[in-house]
Amino acid sequence: MARILFVMTGAEYWTLADGTKHPTGYWAEEVVVPYRALTEAGHEVVVATPGGVVPVADAASLTPEVNGGQEGADAVAASLASITALQHPLKLAEVDLADYAAVFYPGGHGPMEDLAVDADSGRLLTAALDSGKPLGVVCHGPAALLAAQRPDGTSPFAGYRLTGFTNAEETQAGLAEKAKWLLQDRLVALGADFREGAPWAPNVVVDRNLTTGQNPGSSGAVAAELLKVLG
Repeated sequence: MARILFVMTGAEYWTLADGTKHPTGYWAEEVVVPYRALTEAGHEVVVATPGGVVPVADAASLTPEVNGGQEGADAVAASLASITALQHPLKLAEVDLADYAAVFYPGGHGPMEDLAVDADSGRLLTAALDSGKPLGVVCHGPAALLAAQRPDGTSPFAGYRLTGFTNAEETQAGLAEKAKWLLQDRLVALGADFREGAPWAPNVVVDRNLTTGQNPGSSGAVAAELLKVLG
């Protein structure tokens, strides 16, 4: 079947407005759920990170509180441990888009730290968008869109309908007042048509070959949209 590229954060912290390094990484559900959906459909998943560093899961995403109890938390941890691609990521700078049928960016606060300013990721996103290949991005993953830029300085995502982790959700999570900037604000500023859904409810927006999900609970639906296109 097809090879799918998961571009993931290599950051282990998110620098807040006061300089504090808030521990983070990728959000487990946003990797486990799409990975399971895509691989069970027969596709292969390859992981790439900035510098090829092994990505780390945000500890908060492994707790019983966000996984429906201890059994759910144990299942997520076991799923992550079984994904060998996570332990052998490619260097993002060396990735060739031609090798992949689709690209997926999970979130967690990590992308706010590294992918939001990563030029290699920005070039890959622009190429993926222009190629017409399915591009899925979820939760804080759209922070990576901030690094994508045309030669004239405009964003290739300007004018696209999309979503991502909202100001309301960041506020309810208790980090909005501590953040240097908020994802929704920055996506609106680059010219995107941001579609905000109810906090924490699944919300998926499809515009041309771009599929975005608002929050962790949207990751399965984003994967489903990718599968529709991949067949």
